[in-house]
Amino acid sequence: MDKDLKLKIIEDMQAVAEQMRLDDIMENPDSEFEMFACDCCGEEKPKAGSMLYGHYILCNDCVLLAETSIALNKIGDIKELIDGLEDKRLADMCRFILEEQGNINN
Repeated sequence: MDKDLKLKIIEDMQAVAEQMRLDDIMENPDSEFEMFACDCCGEEKPKAGSMLYGHYILCNDCVLLAETSIALNKIGDIKELIDGLEDKRLADMCRFILEEQGNINN
């Protein structure tokens, strides 16, 4: 796949992900502020633009990453992306726990 095609795919996916987010906000303005823990990155993210893949719910950022990765043949399915980000999720959980312990001790 040549560089121009890759850039076109990335730009197209960015536009689609942003439109999904905007459509969700238009349909339900509260979705911009309703938060959930993304099954992929593990971060608290707005529901606007999120997407359900089987039993996994991904935030808009991870939807963009997933769809772009699939379109560029970097991953075969969502589970590969989720598994690939496992270390990041664990590091974030550890950081959160340490911060909470610090807040309790103060």
